[in-house]
Amino acid sequence: MKLIGNIIWLLCGGLEAALGYFMAGTIMCITIIGIPFGLQAIKLGEFMLWPFGSKVELLPGQPGCLSTIMNILWLVVSIPICLVHLLFGAILCVTIIGIPFGVQHFKFAGIALTPFGRTVKSDI
Repeated sequence: MKLIGNIIWLLCGGLEAALGYFMAGTIMCITIIGIPFGLQAIKLGEFMLWPFGSKVELLPGQPGCLSTIMNILWLVVSIPICLVHLLFGAILCVTIIGIPFGVQHFKFAGIALTPFGRTVKSDI
């Protein structure tokens, strides 16, 4: 079922969204200051490719103060991204068929808001 969900996800816009995250991450990696933010955008793109069977977890141990500072800086660009994922999640949850895809968007909203100090685990 995960494979079918991931294929439908890719065909219905997941591939384009992942490519957008990959492009943004690559552009952010041009400068030395942007490398940590670019790597987080690339991590979001990887999560966007195969969302079914993946889950977001906090990194082992306490996240350090650097993760907190980076998440605060990341909030400048992440609030609109998070709101878009919440909007798509709410729209998709209106129909029974769209509920699994809406749940994935809610997962994306959480990691898009504060990606530092989190990791994506895949069961696939």
